[in-house]
Amino acid sequence: MDGKKLEYKGENALKEIEKLTTTAGEVQYGILKEILKRNAETEYLNKYMKGSIDVSQFKSCVPVITYKNIYPYIQRIANGEDSFLITGQTITEILCSSGTSAGEPKLTPSIAEDLDRRTFLYNLIMPIMNQYIPGLDDGKAMYLYFVKAELSTPCGLPFRTVLTSYYKSKHFKCRTRDPFNDFTSPDQAILCNDSNQSMYCQLLAGLVHRHQVMRLGAVFASALLRAISFLERKWAQLCNDIRTGHLDLSIIDPACRSAMMSILSSPNPDLADEIESICSRPSWKGILCHLWPRAKYIEAVVTGSMAQYIPPLEYYSAGKLPLVCTMYASSECYFGVNLKPICDPAEVAFTLLPNMGYFEFLPLGENGALAMDMDEEEAVPNDRLVDLVNVKVGCYYELVVTTFSLYRYRIGDVLQVTGFHNQAPQFRFICRRNVVLSVDNDKTNEEDLHRSITTAKKLLEPYNALLVEYTSYADTSSVPGHYVLFWEIQMVDSATSIDAKLLQECCVTVEEELDYVYRQCRSREKTIGPLEIRVVEPGTFEALMDLIISQGGSINQYKTPRCIKSSTALKLLNSHALASFSSPRDPKWIPLNG
Repeated sequence: MDGKKLEYKGENALKEIEKLTTTAGEVQYGILKEILKRNAETEYLNKYMKGSIDVSQFKSCVPVITYKNIYPYIQRIANGEDSFLITGQTITEILCSSGTSAGEPKLTPSIAEDLDRRTFLYNLIMPIMNQYIPGLDDGKAMYLYFVKAELSTPCGLPFRTVLTSYYKSKHFKCRTRDPFNDFTSPDQAILCNDSNQSMYCQLLAGLVHRHQVMRLGAVFASALLRAISFLERKWAQLCNDIRTGHLDLSIIDPACRSAMMSILSSPNPDLADEIESICSRPSWKGILCHLWPRAKYIEAVVTGSMAQYIPPLEYYSAGKLPLVCTMYASSECYFGVNLKPICDPAEVAFTLLPNMGYFEFLPLGENGALAMDMDEEEAVPNDRLVDLVNVKVGCYYELVVTTFSLYRYRIGDVLQVTGFHNQAPQFRFICRRNVVLSVDNDKTNEEDLHRSITTAKKLLEPYNALLVEYTSYADTSSVPGHYVLFWEIQMVDSATSIDAKLLQECCVTVEEELDYVYRQCRSREKTIGPLEIRVVEPGTFEALMDLIISQGGSINQYKTPRCIKSSTALKLLNSHALASFSSPRDPKWIPLNG
């Protein structure tokens, strides 16, 4: 990528978007040719193309793959083999993301140029926002960003999340300072590995600068709600720091202490009194507007599973601050931007930028109706894929991406085409394929859930108890959110009963069987609360079936939903609950070392 494009600002950035989207087909062809030119002799591509860089041969010969197909190559590189297995460039790090059914995080190879592409996309955000909300250069952004502990692969490559990679890169740390990217949080607080110390310092900095804050945000909506919950517990302590001009002794990270002491340069009792008066109110409705009165919007991902956090964010902002979702990205590739960021969260659509990777699409259903008519691991005929510029409005697709280190890789995101911006299609994010539960960064699919419950229900058998049926939902009514399982249990011997400790152990067993990312969020990050089992009375799931059929479902095709989305169905299940049990301890989690 042309390094100069990292510096596009203002009108130049908007002109670049117009240029890219007007010639989307040509840009796509060009990036695929460049990928093939650089990587034709790699072991992976050479196996299918014998050194050719012909685009038509790529489309006819290179298979559409999932993670399990590329994992052996990535594992070999992580163990020390040459990057040339899959890419002509040097792999500089391995990115980790949501877990696999084997319980480990997915590994994604990344080259140095990938950081240029991510930075390019970040640099487009403010020029887009400035079209809709003026005056954002007249203050600061209170964005709560966090890193996760970094590991290394056996051969010494950094092993970290894509966001940790970016925040630790020179692209972020050595960024050009300008009034549109003036953050309240010092870099030292963002880069602190201890999430509690990081959160404390970032909130403290945001409160000190409360009258300068023009916008609020975090990467995910769940993180912003965690910050509000943290503030509810710590506001008195934070006020004391501001009042005295001294940082609380619980902050022991040297870089954080140094950075924060320059922000707490002197006692400010008047500011502390202002904040104390607001935080001590009986209701926290609109608290974000009261604490940061000049804020004009909230920026966070509120699509997909994060949509469940829209109501509490609207409560804490009293519905006065637009919820803005600016970009669409994953560990594998950054895809595109929202050109109408002030839209209703339910209407968010992302314009895929054709220079970020080569994009193809697997149709899901026909005539504008969504159908998961192809299994997650089923071989995809190459001729089924549709190019970026040839998708149809209203239709649903699964995104398939080719980058400089991945080829025809199924991302797993289900998208719907809502329109076009010039030649570039705009997509609404529908869901992750096969994900039934998600509270934070976790993504639990039906297979993982079933396997975990199958293991746990064996604990019931010695007590002559049988698990008849189950379903689940993600409870985000409190922070942190947590998984809830509804279990209908049949006692073979009606004279016996189940001990509470047994059901608690069932909770623990389910959690122990869930994937690496879930257990990391539960045990280390504390961003997911203890799993809960609600035992329901006999006949509950028959009542659930009756309800769903009464709402238009087919009795012939009825299957118990493994995740409840309907408020009516949830109300029914809760009305039949007999008892509730929660995990008494965290599940085991051991950091991987590559």
